[in-house]
Amino acid sequence: MIKKFFYKVFCGFFLGLSIFAPGFSGSIIAITMGIYQDLVRIVSNPFKNLKQNILYCIPLAIGAGISAILFVITFKFLFDKYEKATYILFVGLIAGNLPVIFSEIKKSKFQKSYFLSGIGAFAIALALGIFATGIGQSSGVQGVTASLPRLAFSGLAGGVSALIPGMSVSMVLIIMGVYHQLIFAAESLLHIDFTYLFQFGLFGISAVIGLVLTSRGIKFVFEKFPGFANSAVFGFMIGSLIGIIVQSLQLNDPNFNWLLGGIMIIVGLGISMLFFVMGKAMNKE
Repeated sequence: MIKKFFYKVFCGFFLGLSIFAPGFSGSIIAITMGIYQDLVRIVSNPFKNLKQNILYCIPLAIGAGISAILFVITFKFLFDKYEKATYILFVGLIAGNLPVIFSEIKKSKFQKSYFLSGIGAFAIALALGIFATGIGQSSGVQGVTASLPRLAFSGLAGGVSALIPGMSVSMVLIIMGVYHQLIFAAESLLHIDFTYLFQFGLFGISAVIGLVLTSRGIKFVFEKFPGFANSAVFGFMIGSLIGIIVQSLQLNDPNFNWLLGGIMIIVGLGISMLFFVMGKAMNKE
C-alpha cells in the first residue's frame, strides 16, 4: 500500500512537470506509467466513486505540487535572466518528442486523411504561434496582462490538450502568449501574494472544464482513429515549434549568445530522450 502511494507521488511529480515543461506530454507520461486509463475514467465521470477517486488522486496531487514549486522557482529565475535561452531550451524539449509521435503514426496504415490532418493542424498552430500575441510581447512583463476571456480560452485549450497523447499543455500556452504570465502568477502565489489569484483561478477552472468536457471524445478518437489523431498532433507540434522559434528570435535578450543557445537545444533534446528511455524501462517492469 505504501509502495503504491509513493509510486503515485512519483507519477504525480512527472505529471506536474509535464504541465509546466514544453515538450512533455502529460498523457504520454501517464500511459508509460500505467495510469492513463484510470485518469481518463476519473476525469470523464469524477463523481462516480467520488471517495475512491479522491484517494487515488491525493498522492498524484502531492507529487504534482512538489514538481510545480520546484519548476516555477527555477524557471522564473531563468525567464528573468536568460529568457531567450529558456525558450531555445523548450525548442529542444519539443523537438525531442517528435520521433515518439511519428512512431505512433507509423503503427497505422497511411491514408490521405492523415496528411490533411497534419497539414491542417500545422497551419492552425503556426498561425497561433506567429499571429497571436505571444512570446515576443512577454519579455519584461512582470504581471498578468492577458484579458480574462483570453485566460479562460487558454485554460480551455490547455485542459483539452492535457489528455491528447503527444500534446504538451505548456506548448499550447506558449503559442497563446500566456505561459510566461502564468509562471509569474504562480511564483507570486508561492510568495503569498494574491494579486493574480482571480486570474490564475479563472485559468484553472477553465482548464478543468475543458478537461472534463472533452475527455470521452478524445479517448474515442484516439482509440478509433489513432493514425488520423496522431498525425494532427504531429502537425500541431511542428507548427508550434516553428512559431516558438520565430517569436523567440524576436526577443531582445542581452544575456543571450548562440553558444548558450546551442547548449540549451542539446540539453532539451537530451532530457526528452532520457525521459523516453525511462518510460520504456518502466513499461518493461
